[in-house]
Amino acid sequence: MTDAQFLSQFHDLTLAPSEFGHAGHLRLATLNLRAYGTQGAVERTCAGIRAYAAHLGAPDKFNWTVTEALVRLLAASGGTLDGDARALLERHYSPQLLASAAARAAFVAPDRDPLPA
Repeated sequence: MTDAQFLSQFHDLTLAPSEFGHAGHLRLATLNLRAYGTQGAVERTCAGIRAYAAHLGAPDKFNWTVTEALVRLLAASGGTLDGDARALLERHYSPQLLASAAARAAFVAPDRDPLPA
């Protein structure tokens, strides 16, 4: 599937869930970074994934902090994440903070190492 097809299906809410695992999340964030820069990518990626999760009947699966932090880490790394994304997040966030209702609803600053600027 081309990037244009992926984005079209994602935004139309017709993308199959099998196409939107971890790699799909990173693909969306990377495409948004290229097109809109960091802040635009944060806004579009978070809003899009939240809408997609709600469409699938799983709004509780969306975590704003996880999504925004990964977009910011992708931006700081030049568009690629080396290694396990969960392990990378845990350098910056405790699992308890990431699992909190506050982190799910809005961006929460790291309680470990700060995110790269």
